[in-house]
Amino acid sequence: MHRRSDTMLGNYVAYKRATFSTRLHRDRLYTAGHLWLLEHERNVWRIGFTRFATRVLGDAVEFDFELRVDAPTKVGEVIGWVEGFKAVTDLFSPLDGRFKGGNPLLDEDISLIQTNPYGDGWLYSLEGSRTSDCVDVDGYSAVLDATIDRMLGKSA
Repeated sequence: MHRRSDTMLGNYVAYKRATFSTRLHRDRLYTAGHLWLLEHERNVWRIGFTRFATRVLGDAVEFDFELRVDAPTKVGEVIGWVEGFKAVTDLFSPLDGRFKGGNPLLDEDISLIQTNPYGDGWLYSLEGSRTSDCVDVDGYSAVLDATIDRMLGKSA
């Protein structure tokens, strides 16, 4: 049964399922926690919310980080939080490595998290190596399918 629509559009995959649609960047890795990772320097990753995460969170109103710059991180460690109109979420480290700091643009315009989540709205950066928990766009499409099934009360 074909439940979703995936179409290749250059550097993107157009994903549509139920009432949710987005473009997933093929040059990024993704986590089951709905974060994207983009290596912008060797072993230095920018991390941000996927469009799915921003939809669940709602408009961001406040955020903070619990680590100082260059503090060590472990996969799954809480490094900060973001509060939105719909929810508050902890920010977890998807890598073992070092916290390199938050996005300074968000101090001036937190709405970038919602309006430009794959660009200027990135959240923080980490130095470290990718783990097997980070998946490509096809793996993340499967994560979205499973998440939406749970939300719709369907078994996978």
